[in-house]
Order: sequence, then C-alpha cells, then structure tokens
Amino acid sequence: MMICLLPLVLLFSCAKNYDSYNFGTGGASTAYTYDWNKIADTSTTALISSYWSPSGMYFIDNNQSNTTFNYWPQAHALDVLVDAYLRTQSSTYTGYMSQWYTGVQAKNGGTFLGQYYDDMGWNALAMLRAYDVTKDTSWKNAVETVWANIQTGWNDTMGGGIAWQKQELYYKNTPANGPACILAGRLYEHFGNASDLAWAQKIYNWWQSTLVDPGSGFVYDGINQNDDGQLNTTYRFTYNQGLFIGAAAEMYNATGQASYISNAIQTANNVLTDPTLSAEGIMINEGQGDGGLFKGVLVRYMIQLILNKGIDAGDQQKFVVFLKNNAQTLWLKGTTRPGYFYNSDWTTPPAGETDLTTELSGAMLMEGMAVMKKNNLF
Repeated sequence: MMICLLPLVLLFSCAKNYDSYNFGTGGASTAYTYDWNKIADTSTTALISSYWSPSGMYFIDNNQSNTTFNYWPQAHALDVLVDAYLRTQSSTYTGYMSQWYTGVQAKNGGTFLGQYYDDMGWNALAMLRAYDVTKDTSWKNAVETVWANIQTGWNDTMGGGIAWQKQELYYKNTPANGPACILAGRLYEHFGNASDLAWAQKIYNWWQSTLVDPGSGFVYDGINQNDDGQLNTTYRFTYNQGLFIGAAAEMYNATGQASYISNAIQTANNVLTDPTLSAEGIMINEGQGDGGLFKGVLVRYMIQLILNKGIDAGDQQKFVVFLKNNAQTLWLKGTTRPGYFYNSDWTTPPAGETDLTTELSGAMLMEGMAVMKKNNLF
C-alpha cells in the first residue's frame, strides 16, 4: 500500500518559533531553545519530502531531483526511518520501510546482493533493525541471505579479512570488515548462533591487529589496495573510526569483556583530539558524495558507545558534549531553511545541491540527539 508523504513539520511551540529565529547570526546556544524531538521530526520529515521517490520507493541521489540510485545510502536512510519509528511509534515510518523493501530490491536488480561487501553489510545491518521493529520475517530472511554472501569475502590474503569487493579479493579494508563484524555480533545477540560470534571475533581480531594503530586507536582505511601489501595511511576518515567504535561496543555487548569498551573509548578519544578528524570540536568536512555520509557513521556508533552500559559517566559525558556541540552548530549554522538541507561543512549553510549522503549525516545526528535527550544525558 502506498503511503502519502508527510507534510513538512513546522516547529511552533509556546516557547519558540523555530522558523522565525535569526539563524543567519549563528547565535550562541544560550540564545536558542532546542527541542530535539521537534528538530528530529523536522529533519527526518525533510529527508523524506526531498529525497524519497514515491514511484520508485527508494531515496534519490540529491535535492535537485537527480533520481540516480545508489545502494549503500539506502541502508542509512532505512536506519533513519527506524530511528524515527522508535522515537514516534508512528506506522507512517513502518509504511515507508515496507515500500523501501520492495523498491530498493527492485532497483538493485531484484536482489539485496551486490558487488561490494561493505554495501551489503550496511544494508543487512539496517534490515536487521527493520526486522526488530516490524517482526516481519522477510527482513530476517533477507539479512540471512546477505550475511551468507558476505562470508564468501573472507580469504587468507593479508592474513585474513573480508575483501572490499568481489572483483578485488586481495584488497581488505575497514568499510567491508566493520559492518560485517557488527552484523555478526548482533546476529549472535539476536539468535544465539555460536558461529556468528566466532565470525565476529575472527573479523575483529584481524581488523584490530591489521588496521588499528595500537598507540592512538586511529583506524586506517585499508591494506593491499594495489596488491602490494602496503597499508593505506593517506585516507583519514571519520567513517572508519565510527565503525571500529561500533564494532568494539558490539563485541562488548556480545561477550561482556571490558577490553572491547576500552578499545572503543581509545578510538573515540582520538577522534576528539586528532585535527584530521575534528577541528575546534567540530567534525571535519569530508565533502559530498560518499564522504557526505562519513560523519553520520561516526555519529551513529559514538551514540551507541554513549548508551552502552559498559561506559563510565566521565567518558560518556565527554562524548555527549562533543556531539551536542556538533548538533547545535549544524542546526544553527549549517542548515538552510525552509528546506532543512545540511552542508558537509557543519559550520556554514549549503549553497545549491545537497546529496542524499550529506543530508543523511545530519538526519542521523538530529535523531541521535533526540535519543540522548530522551535518556536524560543532557
């Protein structure tokens, strides 16, 4: 059944009319009343209004009506739909999820499988969350099919690891191994299959020993890209840090071993101090295209670390303050109105095109702020 698009939510309340605020000044947080639930509502509604294709039932490439289909951002858009459902319990969002299942599979050639192991991992993670909220076994069956295919990417080149893609089985990277590790851990937690935990541990151990700097916790992008055995030290992406934080936190959930939380905190602390990842407390501008989604990955998994029962209050609040500063800055300085489009540079509004990937990072941050506020973390 087709679901009508939501109208853009106007944020009016007794205390503050958001749309009449002089956002151009980028005023201090003390001059502005944040209602993170309403902000998340506005943000996700704008995402659907500007990027959802009612006829194709997938999220389009940008806010300039480019209908190009890109597989991996669909997963993160589905994640935002799940976030919004968990926040509101509105069947509107489960309706979009149902359409997503049909439309995305059709646009991907009638399957959720693909060439890239990282793309499949992302979609399996999002579909597992969709199963959690809908209990529709179609999602679970799709996840199991994708997971079985992802496992074929493991080989002994460079001592192990999941390959990035099926045509380059020699190239191993964080983008492929991160989602696979998190997925394996979650599948074990959901269904209790010991082989899934074994997979999660095998992937994590190879990844940590091969692509994570033991001194700082910095997570490198990949190794053997040119079939030369070399570690890629050029790419310094927030995305990779977020994946390791998420995997380490998930491994703690699966095993209860405190060392995993320590690993996650080390990498998260490095994000706050490494100028190639954040500057003056704000995550770096990694451009649009694929880079537009990188900060969103870090946001999602840093929030999961914040909410993890294994973290102490001091570390928790340090990361809360970091994300709150980023969210306030993006909302006041990096957002255009009335469209509610986000920039890849969170300190200034975008001009012209905003890619789906870039919009998703902002949407994930706003939904995440609503979660943290609900949990009384600030």
